Amino acid sequence: MSQDYYTKSMKLHEKLQGKIEIRSKARVHSMEDLSLTYTPGVAEPCRRIHQDPAQARDLTIIGRSIAVITDGSAVLGLGNIGPKAAMPVMEGKALIFKEFAGLDAWPICLATQDTEEIIQTVRNIAPGFGGINLEDISAPRCFEIEERLQDLGIPVFHDDQHGTAIVALAALINACRVLNRRLEDLRVVINGSGAAGIAIARLLRCVGHEHSSCIAVKEIVVCDSRGAIHEKREDLNPIKKSLLAFSNFENRAGSIHEVIQGMDVFIGVSQGGLLKSEHIRSMKQEPIIIAMANPEPEIHPDLAREGGAAIIGTGRSDYPNQVNNALVFPGIFKGTLQARAARISPGMKIAAARALADCLQNPSREQILPQVFQDGVTQKISEAVRLQALEEMH
Repeated sequence: MSQDYYTKSMKLHEKLQGKIEIRSKARVHSMEDLSLTYTPGVAEPCRRIHQDPAQARDLTIIGRSIAVITDGSAVLGLGNIGPKAAMPVMEGKALIFKEFAGLDAWPICLATQDTEEIIQTVRNIAPGFGGINLEDISAPRCFEIEERLQDLGIPVFHDDQHGTAIVALAALINACRVLNRRLEDLRVVINGSGAAGIAIARLLRCVGHEHSSCIAVKEIVVCDSRGAIHEKREDLNPIKKSLLAFSNFENRAGSIHEVIQGMDVFIGVSQGGLLKSEHIRSMKQEPIIIAMANPEPEIHPDLAREGGAAIIGTGRSDYPNQVNNALVFPGIFKGTLQARAARISPGMKIAAARALADCLQNPSREQILPQVFQDGVTQKISEAVRLQALEEMH
Protein backbone atom coordinates (compact mmCIF):
# COMPACT_ATOMS: atom_id res chain seq x y z
CA MET A 1 0.00 0.00 0.00
CA SER A 2 2.77 2.48 0.92
CA GLN A 3 4.59 1.79 -2.34
CA ASP A 4 1.39 2.55 -4.26
CA TYR A 5 1.09 5.89 -2.46
CA TYR A 6 4.73 6.69 -3.25
CA THR A 7 4.19 6.05 -6.98
CA LYS A 8 0.97 8.04 -7.17
CA SER A 9 2.45 10.88 -5.12
CA MET A 10 5.43 11.13 -7.50
CA LYS A 11 3.08 11.42 -10.47
CA LEU A 12 1.06 14.11 -8.68
CA HIS A 13 4.11 16.17 -7.78
CA GLU A 14 5.52 15.88 -11.31
CA LYS A 15 2.21 17.03 -12.76
CA LEU A 16 1.63 19.97 -10.41
CA GLN A 17 5.23 21.17 -9.94
CA GLY A 18 4.24 22.48 -6.53
CA LYS A 19 1.07 21.97 -4.50
CA ILE A 20 0.42 25.66 -3.73
CA GLU A 21 0.41 28.94 -5.66
CA ILE A 22 -0.32 32.66 -5.23
CA ARG A 23 -3.62 33.97 -6.56
CA SER A 24 -4.75 37.57 -6.79
CA LYS A 25 -7.71 38.67 -4.67
CA ALA A 26 -7.83 42.12 -6.19
CA ARG A 27 -8.80 42.67 -9.83
CA VAL A 28 -6.16 44.36 -12.00
CA HIS A 29 -7.87 44.92 -15.35
CA SER A 30 -7.36 48.66 -15.81
CA MET A 31 -5.09 51.56 -14.95
CA GLU A 32 -7.50 52.50 -12.17
CA ASP A 33 -7.20 49.00 -10.70
CA LEU A 34 -3.44 49.29 -10.86
CA SER A 35 -3.53 52.71 -9.20
CA LEU A 36 -5.60 51.34 -6.32
CA THR A 37 -3.64 48.14 -5.72
CA TYR A 38 -0.20 49.63 -6.39
CA THR A 39 1.11 53.16 -6.80
CA PRO A 40 -0.10 55.80 -6.03
CA GLY A 41 -2.99 54.43 -3.96
CA VAL A 42 -0.93 51.93 -1.97
CA ALA A 43 0.91 54.80 -0.28
CA GLU A 44 -2.03 55.48 2.03
CA PRO A 45 -2.19 52.02 3.69
CA CYS A 46 1.61 52.21 4.00
CA ARG A 47 1.28 55.52 5.88
CA ARG A 48 -1.45 54.11 8.13
CA ILE A 49 0.65 51.08 9.04
CA HIS A 50 3.67 53.28 9.70
CA GLN A 51 1.54 55.29 12.15
CA ASP A 52 0.00 52.18 13.72
CA PRO A 53 1.80 48.88 12.95
CA ALA A 54 -1.16 46.90 14.33
CA GLN A 55 -3.16 47.94 11.26
CA ALA A 56 -1.00 45.65 9.14
CA ARG A 57 -3.19 42.77 10.32
CA ASP A 58 -6.27 44.46 8.82
CA LEU A 59 -4.78 46.01 5.69
CA THR A 60 -2.45 43.23 4.49
CA ILE A 61 -2.11 39.47 4.33
CA ILE A 62 -0.16 39.47 7.60
CA GLY A 63 -3.29 38.85 9.69
CA ARG A 64 -3.81 35.42 8.16
CA SER A 65 -0.31 34.39 7.12
CA ILE A 66 1.95 31.68 8.55
CA ALA A 67 5.62 31.01 7.86
CA VAL A 68 6.31 27.27 7.77
CA ILE A 69 10.03 27.15 8.55
CA THR A 70 12.43 24.21 8.50
CA ASP A 71 16.12 23.47 8.22
CA GLY A 72 15.43 19.96 6.92
CA SER A 73 17.18 18.29 9.84
CA ALA A 74 14.38 15.97 11.03
CA VAL A 75 11.91 15.40 8.20
CA LEU A 76 9.08 12.94 8.83
CA GLY A 77 10.68 9.52 9.14
CA LEU A 78 13.43 10.51 6.72
CA GLY A 79 15.85 12.28 9.06
CA ASN A 80 18.35 14.97 8.08
CA ILE A 81 17.66 15.26 4.34
CA GLY A 82 18.30 19.00 4.06
CA PRO A 83 16.20 22.02 3.11
CA LYS A 84 15.47 21.32 -0.56
CA ALA A 85 14.38 17.74 0.06
CA ALA A 86 12.13 19.02 2.86
CA MET A 87 10.21 21.30 0.51
CA PRO A 88 7.45 18.80 -0.47
CA VAL A 89 6.57 18.38 3.21
CA MET A 90 6.54 22.14 3.84
CA GLU A 91 4.33 22.65 0.78
CA GLY A 92 2.00 19.99 2.15
CA LYS A 93 1.83 21.81 5.47
CA ALA A 94 1.00 25.08 3.71
CA LEU A 95 -1.67 23.28 1.70
CA ILE A 96 -3.30 21.94 4.88
CA PHE A 97 -3.32 25.41 6.45
CA LYS A 98 -5.19 26.74 3.42
CA GLU A 99 -7.62 23.87 2.93
CA PHE A 100 -8.61 23.38 6.57
CA ALA A 101 -8.26 26.83 8.13
CA GLY A 102 -8.27 29.27 5.20
CA LEU A 103 -4.85 30.58 6.23
CA ASP A 104 -2.10 31.49 3.78
CA ALA A 105 1.15 29.74 4.63
CA TRP A 106 4.56 30.03 2.99
CA PRO A 107 7.13 27.19 2.99
CA ILE A 108 10.54 28.54 3.94
CA CYS A 109 13.48 26.12 3.83
CA LEU A 110 16.68 27.46 5.38
CA ALA A 111 20.18 26.58 4.18
CA THR A 112 21.56 26.47 7.70
CA GLN A 113 21.29 24.22 10.73
CA ASP A 114 23.01 26.67 13.03
CA THR A 115 20.79 27.59 15.98
CA GLU A 116 21.82 31.25 16.09
CA GLU A 117 21.42 31.72 12.34
CA ILE A 118 17.95 30.16 12.38
CA ILE A 119 16.82 32.34 15.28
CA GLN A 120 18.12 35.51 13.66
CA THR A 121 16.59 34.61 10.29
CA VAL A 122 13.18 34.07 11.84
CA ARG A 123 13.46 37.38 13.69
CA ASN A 124 14.34 39.13 10.44
CA ILE A 125 11.37 37.80 8.47
CA ALA A 126 8.80 37.86 11.30
CA PRO A 127 7.35 41.32 10.39
CA GLY A 128 5.76 39.77 7.29
CA PHE A 129 3.81 37.05 9.14
CA GLY A 130 1.08 36.58 11.69
CA GLY A 131 2.55 33.35 13.05
CA ILE A 132 5.58 31.06 12.79
CA ASN A 133 5.21 27.29 12.44
CA LEU A 134 8.57 25.62 13.07
CA GLU A 135 8.73 22.25 11.39
CA ASP A 136 11.06 19.25 11.19
CA ILE A 137 13.94 20.78 13.18
CA SER A 138 15.91 18.21 15.15
CA ALA A 139 16.16 17.97 18.92
CA PRO A 140 17.57 19.36 21.11
CA ARG A 141 18.07 22.51 18.97
CA CYS A 142 14.33 22.79 18.34
CA PHE A 143 13.63 23.47 22.02
CA GLU A 144 16.03 26.39 22.27
CA ILE A 145 14.96 27.87 18.93
CA GLU A 146 11.29 27.87 19.85
CA GLU A 147 11.83 29.16 23.38
CA ARG A 148 14.04 32.05 22.35
CA LEU A 149 11.52 33.20 19.73
CA GLN A 150 8.62 33.53 22.17
CA ASP A 151 9.21 37.29 22.47
CA LEU A 152 8.40 38.05 18.82
CA GLY A 153 4.88 39.23 19.60
CA ILE A 154 3.35 36.61 17.28
CA PRO A 155 2.76 32.92 18.00
CA VAL A 156 5.76 30.64 17.42
CA PHE A 157 4.82 26.97 17.54
CA HIS A 158 6.92 23.88 16.88
CA ASP A 159 4.27 21.51 15.58
CA ASP A 160 6.41 18.39 15.88
CA GLN A 161 6.43 19.02 19.62
CA HIS A 162 3.12 20.51 20.58
CA GLY A 163 0.84 19.39 17.77
CA THR A 164 1.80 15.80 18.48
CA ALA A 165 1.37 16.28 22.23
CA ILE A 166 -2.06 17.89 21.87
CA VAL A 167 -3.45 15.17 19.62
CA ALA A 168 -1.98 12.47 21.89
CA LEU A 169 -3.67 14.04 24.92
CA ALA A 170 -6.99 14.20 23.05
CA ALA A 171 -6.60 10.50 22.16
CA LEU A 172 -6.02 9.60 25.81
CA ILE A 173 -8.98 11.70 26.96
CA ASN A 174 -11.33 9.76 24.70
CA ALA A 175 -9.66 6.41 25.36
CA CYS A 176 -10.40 6.97 29.04
CA ARG A 177 -14.01 7.80 28.23
CA VAL A 178 -14.39 4.58 26.25
CA LEU A 179 -12.72 2.39 28.89
CA ASN A 180 -14.27 4.20 31.87
CA ARG A 181 -10.88 5.13 33.29
CA ARG A 182 -9.45 8.34 34.72
CA LEU A 183 -6.59 10.19 33.10
CA GLU A 184 -5.01 10.85 36.49
CA ASP A 185 -4.76 7.10 37.20
CA LEU A 186 -2.76 6.25 34.07
CA ARG A 187 0.83 5.02 34.18
CA VAL A 188 2.42 5.89 30.84
CA VAL A 189 5.63 4.86 29.09
CA ILE A 190 6.84 6.98 26.19
CA ASN A 191 9.42 5.62 23.79
CA GLY A 192 11.28 8.40 22.02
CA SER A 193 12.90 11.40 23.69
CA GLY A 194 13.06 13.75 20.75
CA ALA A 195 10.87 16.80 20.21
CA ALA A 196 7.57 14.92 20.23
CA GLY A 197 8.32 12.56 23.12
CA ILE A 198 9.45 15.31 25.47
CA ALA A 199 6.53 17.58 24.57
CA ILE A 200 4.06 14.73 25.16
CA ALA A 201 5.60 14.01 28.55
CA ARG A 202 5.41 17.67 29.56
CA LEU A 203 1.79 18.05 28.47
CA LEU A 204 0.60 14.82 30.09
CA ARG A 205 2.24 15.85 33.36
CA CYS A 206 1.05 19.46 32.96
CA VAL A 207 4.59 20.79 33.38
CA GLY A 208 4.46 24.57 33.40
CA HIS A 209 0.71 24.48 32.93
CA GLU A 210 -1.23 26.55 35.44
CA HIS A 211 -4.69 25.82 34.12
CA SER A 212 -7.79 24.71 35.95
CA SER A 213 -8.74 22.05 33.37
CA CYS A 214 -5.31 20.40 33.36
CA ILE A 215 -5.29 16.86 34.76
CA ALA A 216 -1.90 15.14 34.96
CA VAL A 217 -1.44 11.42 34.43
CA LYS A 218 -0.19 9.50 37.47
CA GLU A 219 3.22 8.47 36.17
CA ILE A 220 5.42 8.77 33.11
CA VAL A 221 8.65 7.01 32.21
CA VAL A 222 10.42 8.21 29.07
CA CYS A 223 12.78 5.92 27.18
CA ASP A 224 15.35 6.68 24.50
CA SER A 225 17.47 4.31 22.43
CA ARG A 226 19.43 3.34 25.57
CA GLY A 227 16.37 2.63 27.70
CA ALA A 228 14.68 4.43 30.56
CA ILE A 229 15.80 7.96 31.40
CA HIS A 230 16.72 7.82 35.08
CA GLU A 231 18.87 9.78 37.51
CA LYS A 232 21.85 7.43 37.48
CA ARG A 233 22.49 7.82 33.77
CA GLU A 234 25.51 9.96 32.99
CA ASP A 235 24.85 10.42 29.26
CA LEU A 236 21.82 12.74 29.48
CA ASN A 237 21.79 16.15 27.82
CA PRO A 238 20.13 19.04 29.72
CA ILE A 239 16.77 18.54 27.99
CA LYS A 240 16.62 14.87 28.95
CA LYS A 241 17.77 15.68 32.49
CA SER A 242 14.87 18.10 32.82
CA LEU A 243 12.48 15.18 32.43
CA LEU A 244 13.57 13.79 35.80
CA ALA A 245 11.80 16.65 37.59
CA PHE A 246 8.42 15.21 36.65
CA SER A 247 8.97 11.64 35.44
CA ASN A 248 10.28 8.24 36.56
CA PHE A 249 9.97 8.98 40.26
CA GLU A 250 10.65 5.29 40.99
CA ASN A 251 13.93 5.62 39.07
CA ARG A 252 13.16 2.61 36.91
CA ALA A 253 16.00 1.42 34.66
CA GLY A 254 16.11 -0.99 31.75
CA SER A 255 15.04 -1.23 28.13
CA ILE A 256 11.62 -0.26 26.81
CA HIS A 257 10.74 -3.96 26.87
CA GLU A 258 11.38 -4.03 30.61
CA VAL A 259 9.90 -0.64 31.49
CA ILE A 260 6.65 -1.32 29.61
CA GLN A 261 5.74 -4.08 32.06
CA GLY A 262 2.71 -3.21 34.18
CA MET A 263 2.05 0.10 32.41
CA ASP A 264 -1.40 1.29 31.31
CA VAL A 265 -0.33 3.19 28.22
CA PHE A 266 2.41 2.95 25.61
CA ILE A 267 3.09 6.01 23.44
CA GLY A 268 5.64 5.58 20.69
CA VAL A 269 7.36 8.33 18.72
CA SER A 270 10.42 6.31 17.83
CA GLN A 271 10.98 3.45 15.37
CA GLY A 272 8.90 0.82 13.64
CA GLY A 273 8.73 -2.83 14.66
CA LEU A 274 9.93 -2.19 18.19
CA LEU A 275 7.37 -4.28 20.09
CA LYS A 276 5.83 -7.73 19.88
CA SER A 277 2.61 -9.18 21.23
CA GLU A 278 4.33 -10.50 24.35
CA HIS A 279 5.39 -6.99 25.30
CA ILE A 280 1.76 -5.86 25.20
CA ARG A 281 0.77 -8.86 27.31
CA SER A 282 3.24 -7.74 29.97
CA MET A 283 1.36 -4.47 30.43
CA LYS A 284 -1.67 -3.89 32.63
CA GLN A 285 -4.83 -5.60 31.38
CA GLU A 286 -6.38 -3.94 28.31
CA PRO A 287 -3.68 -1.32 27.77
CA ILE A 288 -3.86 1.68 25.46
CA ILE A 289 -1.32 1.65 22.61
CA ILE A 290 -0.52 4.78 20.60
CA ALA A 291 2.26 3.81 18.21
CA MET A 292 3.03 6.83 16.02
CA ALA A 293 6.27 5.89 14.23
CA ASN A 294 5.99 6.36 10.47
CA PRO A 295 5.79 4.75 8.02
CA GLU A 296 5.74 1.64 10.22
CA PRO A 297 4.37 1.88 13.80
CA GLU A 298 6.23 0.52 16.80
CA ILE A 299 3.85 -2.43 16.69
CA HIS A 300 1.37 -3.45 14.03
CA PRO A 301 -2.24 -3.11 15.23
CA ASP A 302 -2.92 -6.83 14.69
CA LEU A 303 0.00 -7.77 16.92
CA ALA A 304 -1.05 -5.27 19.57
CA ARG A 305 -4.56 -6.69 19.51
CA GLU A 306 -3.18 -10.22 19.89
CA GLY A 307 -1.36 -8.99 22.98
CA GLY A 308 -4.60 -7.77 24.53
CA ALA A 309 -4.56 -4.06 23.69
CA ALA A 310 -7.94 -2.43 24.25
CA ILE A 311 -7.38 0.63 22.07
CA ILE A 312 -4.75 1.03 19.35
CA GLY A 313 -3.79 4.21 17.53
CA THR A 314 -1.07 4.83 14.96
CA GLY A 315 0.19 7.68 12.81
CA ARG A 316 -1.10 6.06 9.63
CA SER A 317 -4.26 6.94 7.75
CA ASP A 318 -4.90 3.38 6.59
CA TYR A 319 -5.36 2.04 10.13
CA PRO A 320 -8.11 3.00 12.60
CA ASN A 321 -7.43 5.77 15.13
CA GLN A 322 -4.94 7.87 13.21
CA VAL A 323 -3.14 10.24 15.58
CA ASN A 324 -2.50 13.07 13.15
CA ASN A 325 -1.09 16.56 13.75
CA ALA A 326 -3.24 17.85 10.89
CA LEU A 327 -6.21 17.58 13.25
CA VAL A 328 -4.69 20.28 15.44
CA PHE A 329 -2.37 22.85 13.94
CA PRO A 330 -4.80 24.58 11.52
CA GLY A 331 -7.28 25.31 14.31
CA ILE A 332 -4.58 26.29 16.80
CA PHE A 333 -3.20 28.97 14.51
CA LYS A 334 -6.61 30.14 13.31
CA GLY A 335 -7.83 30.69 16.86
CA THR A 336 -4.60 32.40 17.87
CA LEU A 337 -4.68 34.79 14.92
CA GLN A 338 -8.35 35.60 15.50
CA ALA A 339 -7.57 36.52 19.11
CA ARG A 340 -4.39 38.34 18.05
CA ALA A 341 -2.53 36.53 20.80
CA ALA A 342 1.20 37.03 21.09
CA ARG A 343 1.94 33.38 21.83
CA ILE A 344 0.35 29.94 22.15
CA SER A 345 0.09 29.32 25.86
CA PRO A 346 -0.11 26.01 27.76
CA GLY A 347 -3.77 26.77 28.51
CA MET A 348 -4.49 27.15 24.82
CA LYS A 349 -2.89 23.77 24.10
CA ILE A 350 -5.06 22.09 26.71
CA ALA A 351 -8.16 23.86 25.36
CA ALA A 352 -7.29 22.55 21.89
CA ALA A 353 -6.88 18.98 23.15
CA ARG A 354 -10.21 19.03 24.98
CA ALA A 355 -11.97 20.57 21.99
CA LEU A 356 -10.52 17.91 19.68
CA ALA A 357 -11.66 15.13 22.01
CA ASP A 358 -15.13 16.68 22.24
CA CYS A 359 -15.50 16.55 18.45
CA LEU A 360 -16.60 12.93 18.98
CA GLN A 361 -19.84 12.65 20.92
CA ASN A 362 -19.60 8.88 21.17
CA PRO A 363 -15.98 7.71 20.94
CA SER A 364 -15.38 3.98 20.57
CA ARG A 365 -12.47 1.58 20.60
CA GLU A 366 -12.30 1.89 16.83
CA GLN A 367 -12.55 5.69 16.85
CA ILE A 368 -11.10 7.81 19.63
CA LEU A 369 -10.33 10.78 17.38
CA PRO A 370 -12.30 12.42 14.59
CA GLN A 371 -11.08 12.05 11.05
CA VAL A 372 -9.26 14.97 9.49
CA PHE A 373 -12.15 15.61 7.11
CA GLN A 374 -14.89 15.57 9.74
CA ASP A 375 -16.92 18.77 9.56
CA GLY A 376 -16.31 21.30 12.29
CA VAL A 377 -13.02 20.02 13.73
CA THR A 378 -10.91 23.03 12.83
CA GLN A 379 -13.70 25.43 13.78
CA LYS A 380 -14.25 23.83 17.19
CA ILE A 381 -10.54 23.89 18.00
CA SER A 382 -10.04 27.44 16.75
CA GLU A 383 -12.98 28.73 18.78
CA ALA A 384 -11.76 27.00 21.96
CA VAL A 385 -8.28 28.42 21.44
CA ARG A 386 -9.62 31.89 20.63
CA LEU A 387 -11.76 32.01 23.77
CA GLN A 388 -8.93 30.72 25.94
CA ALA A 389 -6.56 33.28 24.45
CA LEU A 390 -9.00 36.14 25.06
CA GLU A 391 -9.55 34.96 28.64
CA GLU A 392 -5.81 34.95 29.30
CA MET A 393 -5.32 38.33 27.62
CA HIS A 394 -7.86 39.93 29.93
